[in-house]
Amino acid sequence: MKKNRKLQRVTILGSTGSVGLNTLDVLSQHPGEFKVAGLAAGSNVQLMDAQIRKFRPEAVYLRDPEGARLLARSHPKLKIFTETDKIHSFVDHLDADSLMVASNGTSALLSVLEAIKRGRRVALANKEILVMAGSLVMRELARNKEASLVPVDSEHSAIFQCLQGARLEDVSKLILTGSGGPLRGIAREKFPKLSKEQVTSHPKWKMGKKISVDSATLMNKGLEIIEAGWLFGLPLERIEVLIHPEAVIHSMVEFRDGSMLAQLGVTDMRGPIRYALSHPKRLEAPVSMKLDLARIGSFHFELPDRSKFPCLEIACEAAKKSGSAPCVLSAADEVAVEAFLSDKIGFIQIPRIIEDVLSHHRHIADPDLGQIQSAHAWATEEAGRLCKAL
Repeated sequence: MKKNRKLQRVTILGSTGSVGLNTLDVLSQHPGEFKVAGLAAGSNVQLMDAQIRKFRPEAVYLRDPEGARLLARSHPKLKIFTETDKIHSFVDHLDADSLMVASNGTSALLSVLEAIKRGRRVALANKEILVMAGSLVMRELARNKEASLVPVDSEHSAIFQCLQGARLEDVSKLILTGSGGPLRGIAREKFPKLSKEQVTSHPKWKMGKKISVDSATLMNKGLEIIEAGWLFGLPLERIEVLIHPEAVIHSMVEFRDGSMLAQLGVTDMRGPIRYALSHPKRLEAPVSMKLDLARIGSFHFELPDRSKFPCLEIACEAAKKSGSAPCVLSAADEVAVEAFLSDKIGFIQIPRIIEDVLSHHRHIADPDLGQIQSAHAWATEEAGRLCKAL
């Protein structure tokens, strides 16, 4: 008789968001490989209720206390965590094999550090964790050899795949590609009158509103440079950004002998999600995930316009400064983007606020966890004050 294989237990932070929904779709396509251990979300009670009924998790977390009470009435036997419990308590309780970090923001930092301490796999779709505390995360990974950190962002997943079996000393540079975002073809003179719909309408990817705004400002590319530095151990001067409007080549690695490896794929987050959870294996994907290169026909490339999109340059400067600067950058960006989405500031004020917050920050060269948390809290408050003043 064939012995049953143990299913990989997966906890998803941000299960009701775009990456979370795609993750659940991938898990449902491979029932013989995965089991949903836990689901965590903010306040979307209806969607969380539907996910509970379909995937039967062992426990869930809902930040909204009232929503958690509603879920408790519908699922009296289910262990439900809420804001008063803190999300890392929920993650620790489950201790799943893999943690999919699909939530935005920095609230998952402690969960990531604890999962690494326990030797688990962390599939990271959240940009802010490494930007905020890359040194702490990589130190923890160095201490716990059983743990692994696998990137889910399409760009970092591409580089991760291209580097399999390669020696780091043979790498000349990393090239992060980007579509250019929704404003690539719009003149800067029109930026003051842009609507939220224009800013968040990404031409290639279906994403949440925050990451869509970051794509419009090209802040996402700046954050990706910082992430890539931590993930792959290369200095910032060997990490470049190249605009690739077709968004088929997700990133490239150039080697010192002049060879270049690129990872290609459809613009669908389920590809890097599937790889992050199954690595080093590759699971079968549906036909819709296969590229038709003849139909695509040709690829185009161009350098990013840093004067038109100042957030990219601001992020690169914070990356060079390192220490607490990237944490402050991330916090200020989070507040400024939320203020724009709430109609409190205009689009062109986003980089101004981030730059102002960075200029007022007292830099810490090698911050510990407490100092990172303090810097993040200060930057959040300072950015909020500046947004309110505007």
